[in-house]
Amino acid sequence: MTPDDFAALADAAWWTGRVEESITARTKAYSGYGAADAARQAGFCAWMLFYEYQLAGRTAAAAGWLRRAREHLSSEPECVEHCYLAWVEAEEAQQRGAYDEAMSCARRMAGIARRCGSPDLLAMSSQAQASVLLAQGRIAGGLALLDDAMCSAMAGELSSFFTGWIYCLGLQQCMASADLQRAVEWTDAAMTWCASMPEENNFRGLCRVHRVEVLELCGDWTRAAAEAALTCGELLPYEKRTAAEAFYLTGGIQRRRGELAAAETSYDRAHELGRDPQPGLALLRLAQGKADSCAAALRLALAGKDGGDGPDRLGRCRLLAAQVEVSLALGRLGQARTAAHELESAAREWQQRRESESTVLHAIAAAAGGGVAFADRDLERALPLLRRALSLWLELGVPYEAAQVRMTLAAADRVAGDDEGARLELQAAQAVFERLGAVPDARRAAALLSAVHHRLPGDLTEREVQVLRLVAAGRTNRSIAAELVISEHTVARHLNNIFAKLDVSSRAAATAYAYTHGLA
Repeated sequence: MTPDDFAALADAAWWTGRVEESITARTKAYSGYGAADAARQAGFCAWMLFYEYQLAGRTAAAAGWLRRAREHLSSEPECVEHCYLAWVEAEEAQQRGAYDEAMSCARRMAGIARRCGSPDLLAMSSQAQASVLLAQGRIAGGLALLDDAMCSAMAGELSSFFTGWIYCLGLQQCMASADLQRAVEWTDAAMTWCASMPEENNFRGLCRVHRVEVLELCGDWTRAAAEAALTCGELLPYEKRTAAEAFYLTGGIQRRRGELAAAETSYDRAHELGRDPQPGLALLRLAQGKADSCAAALRLALAGKDGGDGPDRLGRCRLLAAQVEVSLALGRLGQARTAAHELESAAREWQQRRESESTVLHAIAAAAGGGVAFADRDLERALPLLRRALSLWLELGVPYEAAQVRMTLAAADRVAGDDEGARLELQAAQAVFERLGAVPDARRAAALLSAVHHRLPGDLTEREVQVLRLVAAGRTNRSIAAELVISEHTVARHLNNIFAKLDVSSRAAATAYAYTHGLA
């Protein structure tokens, strides 16, 4: 076999998911090209080996092959292979935060690609420039360049290898930029393309994990779970980090469906493969009644993620939203306010960078702010924020989050005296939860809906009515505690709540209220 034969065999092995065979064949091709003094071909083979080793997480070997690629191509006149080196230099500079240098490298890549007549690498240079802009926080400009590269892929202007590459990188950046609408559109295009490729190809699994995330957000949990299972099978053992993301997303679906043991297993697997299981694991612990442990876990996760731009920014915002939820459950309003304020600031800054106020991040911030305002009993602030959050989630097509906002909005409507509004919100939320299979949430919505239909005088709970009836019968706190099998401390707490709700200050006044409202 010639070096060209081994290179072709390496490509075939890569496209059918045989990564080790691909590396072995490409190494033989490299050796053959080196022996023949074919510097350009040897340099390209060395760069491809760098890419394959990097994809497999073997960074030391990847660095060695990159060094060899540079050695082979350093003395060659300008050629298309120099694009690959310029691309790596752009990524290295971007990682150091040297954005001007990174953009210069990406533009140099574009110039070489244009002069050498390579539409593949010209599109990839647009993607590289988009990546630099997004890392700088110049979101609108970055997404415009990204669209250009994605259009080249969708129009069939590129080779198969670069089409898949553009789709995978572009989808990752759409999600990192909190642009769900773009992600939905480009994911559909990417999966249509993947369906036309060999079934075992590596891009199918890489693109599919973004498809899982989109399907999960859009409420198609059954398909999302099925796609996640396929993703794990396609990517293990070579792309463990992406497989870990699929396990994490599966855990989120299981948690919301009330399958808590299965969710814990999925989060454990994600962690084992290198994915931080927060904030999903913290929310699982909250569902399991382990609020204190989940609060500690979130605090540590937030300490380790300082924000920045791109995926770190959105990841921190998701942690903050979970901290708001956990803090409200624990009654830690100060901590919830702090997290909500940071989300609000992030949304304002993101609005300037994205030139849009209708992103996932804005919806998260509005929902968190509305929840905190409601806990503070500030209905004038809570109601507009909650309605804004609901409008955004509906516009984005994210049904579960919209239904969760409806639950808080229903509670706020009840406090405001709008029982009819509360009933409508709870009915809509219950319908969504039942359709999604979110069993615990559906049960909670049904219970609250029943309470709205049978609202007790003074907005008392069933237990408070039981306590009030016994008070009206002349019973002491001790005898009430014995009757209801609760502590005297709990009886006293119920009485305080009753007095506050009925705006009375004595047992006699509470007894009078009970008789006049048919509760005695």
